[in-house]
Amino acid sequence: MKISTKGRYGLTIMMELAMKFGEGPTSLKSIAEKNGLSEHYLEQLIAPLRNAGLVKSIRGAYGGYILSREVASITAGDIIRVLEGPISPVDFTEEDDPAKRDLWLRIRDSIADVLDSTTLSDLINFKEENHADNYMFYI
Repeated sequence: MKISTKGRYGLTIMMELAMKFGEGPTSLKSIAEKNGLSEHYLEQLIAPLRNAGLVKSIRGAYGGYILSREVASITAGDIIRVLEGPISPVDFTEEDDPAKRDLWLRIRDSIADVLDSTTLSDLINFKEENHADNYMFYI
């Protein structure tokens, strides 16, 4: 399964809104400028997120978008499913033998588990741990 720009940019929008949660609406223009993205493309992505009830639009001169729920209650899986559709690495067919079908199902379930256990809160509070310093290489 490959996440397209729809999913990646959708996560970007939602993370930006999560970082501003409780501070009022954020414009797509500011998100686009900050991340070097097309505002027009972000406008196309925000509609399904709004229709799914993940964001609310605020009209007016100081309008924009806000999250409709708490940051910790929206998962990456919620966002990816809205923008990319069902999570499935393979189209299942009746011809697949049971062993392969089981493999595809376990892969799908593993991907879904990671996406569904990662919240916007996790993403915006992520701290990269540098594991490279833990290795010793000998020549």
